Amino acid sequence: MAAAAATVVTPSSPRSMAVAAAIIAFFFAVTAAAASPVPAIYVLGDSLADVGNNNHLVTLLKADFPHNGIDYPGQKATGRFSNGKNSVDFLAENLGLATSPPYLALSSSSNPNYANGVNFASGGAGVSNLTNKDQCISFDKQIDYFATVYASLVQSLGQAQATAHLAKSLFAITIGSNDIIHYAKSNSAANTKQASASGAAADPSQQFVDALIHMLTGQLQRLYALGARKVLFLGTGPVGCCPSLRELSPAKDCSAEANGISVRYNAAAASLLGAMAARYADMHYALFDSSAALLQYIDHPAAHGFTEAKAACCGLGDMNAKIGCTPLSFYCDNRTSHVFWDFYHPTETTARMLTSTAFDGSAPLIFPMNIRQLSAI
Repeated sequence: MAAAAATVVTPSSPRSMAVAAAIIAFFFAVTAAAASPVPAIYVLGDSLADVGNNNHLVTLLKADFPHNGIDYPGQKATGRFSNGKNSVDFLAENLGLATSPPYLALSSSSNPNYANGVNFASGGAGVSNLTNKDQCISFDKQIDYFATVYASLVQSLGQAQATAHLAKSLFAITIGSNDIIHYAKSNSAANTKQASASGAAADPSQQFVDALIHMLTGQLQRLYALGARKVLFLGTGPVGCCPSLRELSPAKDCSAEANGISVRYNAAAASLLGAMAARYADMHYALFDSSAALLQYIDHPAAHGFTEAKAACCGLGDMNAKIGCTPLSFYCDNRTSHVFWDFYHPTETTARMLTSTAFDGSAPLIFPMNIRQLSAI
């Protein structure tokens, strides 16, 4: 049998250059992986975290048009309900990762890569499947989609490696705001009548919170069963102070009812996560009290660099809160001066500041640990 001819690789040969490029690429890949304490971020939630899933739906709940994205790189409207980046963009940046792409964009490709993270969040989603029904990807449906991703990871990586990968990954969840906003805008007399007819307690809002937490319990249990071990729960903000609900008040005050429900919901979610962590020794979590954190900006705007904490930057009507941000809407010149971008959502500046607090802050705003500590486990 004849001996194979030796291949001579000279420093300037195409093959040597390719080998060198491969070595450099591998070095940078290893360096990037080492720099990040988590391999991937899996995002579930609502419009506060949507990075383009609703672009692929037939729905009125979209943000893939101007003036959204006016401060995003390239002034591009990406489907984010923001003038620029949102909280999950800044979360990824702080962890040294790329923003997790929208699931509906990935799943339509021939060979989707789910190992680098996926975003399932959908504008309009709530804990309840009835919240904005047929207009968004419900939270339960998002978990169904993640189950598909889980199966794909097991098939491509093997069970043991997929389990290890997900255990190190961060699961960022922001859900509940739309449920509370819908409740606050509904007829309170109808709520009272419904509660009385069912023999419920005198406080229907507490029953509403209990119902949400009951649903959330099953949803978080499903995520745990599918491998979620590091959970970042971004609690609901003071939704009663969003321009849309303020505009309903003759005095343009915050809705005390909506804010009160948000506080109770966050407290109940904290208890739920604490109970799960006590039950499952391998589960860890961080809960960000978005309500208390954002109220600091709203109550003391100047101290945090804002000049406008009530009106929306982009919209139409009183406080720019009658109609949302559309190409026909007015928008403020200096977005960094506003707490709110449109009648529901924060500006890029607000999102950046809140994420920074959650990443390196401490109790009572982020507990029992911050994001940096959670990711390092």
